[in-house]
Amino acid sequence: MSPKRWQIKSAINNNVVCARNERNQERILVGKGIGFKVKAGDEIDSSKVEKEYFLKSKNITGKLYALLAQTPEIYMEIADDIMKQAQKVLGTELDEAILLHLIDHISFAVSRMKQGLEFKNVLLWEIRNFYPKEFDVAKYGLSLIKEKTGEILPEDEAGSIAMHIVNAEFDYKDVNDSVRMTELIHKIISVVRYQHHMNFDEESVHFVRFVTHLKFFAKRLFTDTMLDGDDLDFQNLIRAQYAASYECAEKIAKFIWDDYQIAVPEEELIYLTVYIRRITTVGTED
Repeated sequence: MSPKRWQIKSAINNNVVCARNERNQERILVGKGIGFKVKAGDEIDSSKVEKEYFLKSKNITGKLYALLAQTPEIYMEIADDIMKQAQKVLGTELDEAILLHLIDHISFAVSRMKQGLEFKNVLLWEIRNFYPKEFDVAKYGLSLIKEKTGEILPEDEAGSIAMHIVNAEFDYKDVNDSVRMTELIHKIISVVRYQHHMNFDEESVHFVRFVTHLKFFAKRLFTDTMLDGDDLDFQNLIRAQYAASYECAEKIAKFIWDDYQIAVPEEELIYLTVYIRRITTVGTED
């Protein structure tokens, strides 16, 4: 099999170039000295190519070039490994923009650590408990960072990396959206705990299902895609049979209106009621 042939489109830095292969496909190539003193049209020595990356989105690719021009390429490798691990664990394809966010965040986190600046993630408990799979991937990311940069980052940084994964998973445009979702889930669980005077077993399948429902509830809430059915018989039945849980759902709707000025439709209230009933009857601790 003959080696691939590459032609330079542009040099991003001494070790990263944008190139086209023999099928005119654009790729990002990484290799020691691969971009040193090269110009558009030059052919690349294929033995210098250590890594090859391909992004589907041209918009993301352009932004990535700009980022790589000022960031060591090792962060591209770390971010790509984290993204692939997340996709494998979560069983879903993530928005490619996560690469930009991870490269930027990780390079800044390492720089901050070298300066001795400590970072505390106030949502660490919530992130660890609400997004266990994403958090495990983020801890895998910390091990990669240690292996490839020598820096040992605290679990607080794993929380931040996990939020970038959640952001890509739920297709939010801003990491603040996933932070807002996490805060909302925490508030809802606090209301249910207070209203029913109980704690929950965070390891139980019932708690996991409840949190999963709340994730998608929050996504619908913040993207204005709330459920709004009109099955009055079903709604009346749930309100009558699960009166205490419905009252709790109404308290949740009230604080959502007070805090976010978003009205929760009756259909969403009914589904919340069903999940509250389930978690408060089978998801309790002794």
